[in-house]
Parts: sequence; C-alpha cells; structure tokens
Amino acid sequence: MTSEAFRILRAAGRAPAPWKNGGGVTREIAAAPGPAGDGFDWRVSLADVTEDGPFSAFPGVDRTLTVVEGAGMDLMVDGEHHIVDEPYWPHDFPGDVATGGRLLAGPVVNLNVMHRRGRVRAEVAVVRGTLRLAAPEGGTVLAVALEDGAAIDGTDTGLGRYDAVSLHGRASCVLRTYGYAALITLSGHGHGHGHGHRPGARTAGDGA
Repeated sequence: MTSEAFRILRAAGRAPAPWKNGGGVTREIAAAPGPAGDGFDWRVSLADVTEDGPFSAFPGVDRTLTVVEGAGMDLMVDGEHHIVDEPYWPHDFPGDVATGGRLLAGPVVNLNVMHRRGRVRAEVAVVRGTLRLAAPEGGTVLAVALEDGAAIDGTDTGLGRYDAVSLHGRASCVLRTYGYAALITLSGHGHGHGHGHRPGARTAGDGA
C-alpha cells in the first residue's frame, strides 16, 4: 500500500471552524472536492453542537447524522420531528430541505457525512470488533474510532478516539477496535484528503 492510498487522520490536527450562528463548531475529518465551482463530492466531519438552531442548506446533498456524544437532538426535517436520542444510530436526511435541531439535554457531538446526490453514494455503519477494510472500486472507505481507539494489524499504528484511517485504490488493512467505530463507505468520484479545506469545500461559518 502507498501513503496516498492509506492515510491516518489524527483528531489532534483538526482545526475547529465556528458556525456563523454561534451554535457550535465543525472539525473536518476528510473530504473530496467536486468539479470546479461545485463544492465537495463528499465530506465527513465532527460537529460540536452547543445550542438549538437551524442547519445550513446544501442543495443536491444527502446527509447522515450520528450522535456520538450527548443525550441527542430533536431533529426537525422538512416539518417532521425525528427524536435522535440513541447514540451510534445513523439518521439519513436530505441536506436541501429546511432542517433544525433542538438539544434534548445539553450539548452533543455529531458525526456528519454529506455526499453529492447522483455522484456519490455513502453508507454509514457503527461497528466493533475485527474489520477488514478495503475501498470500493473508484471510492473510499473511512473508519473513525468513536470510543477507546483501535489498532491496525501488522503495524505499530494505533488510533485514539476520533482518529480515522482512510483507504482508496487497492489499499486494505485489518482494523481491531477497542470499542465502537464508524465505518463510512463512499462509492463514486474523489479519493478525498485529510483535515483542511480545499477550494470549494465548506469554510468556517456555514453552520451544522
């Protein structure tokens, strides 16, 4: 495997981007830019939500939200209430309809996966145990440690909480988790990069 096909993305290196409504901050884990002027093809991030408020609209984007810390949210999507109070349970919704969140009992941390409808397909699962990771053809797979970290077999590499491993191309590895991990499979265009904004990616102040 090559360094470009297999990457460790450390939580410690992610810069927080504050929302313009002041309701929280986002830390990008990885993203793949779309065609020029068309934003991202997909984006994976962690959001610290500290206040009730609206979510930003993302035309043509589908989203998956997973609460990884806190009591949860009342998620209002296009006028319908969705009580998201079970940790590690992914919830899908369109990113281009009116959406807002009300905290049930204090701040939460959400894992957010966004992908461009019609160009990328995303699958999010929360798993534990021993996993063989391999990217789909033309796509990317990420694993994000949600609890007590993980280790990559055959190496000295360990993952702490919220560290991630990203693979594309022919790269593969065996991951042993010490708790739950989010497994994100992205089929379609773009290999993605680690934390840090690229041209067209969402910048600070764009909200949830």
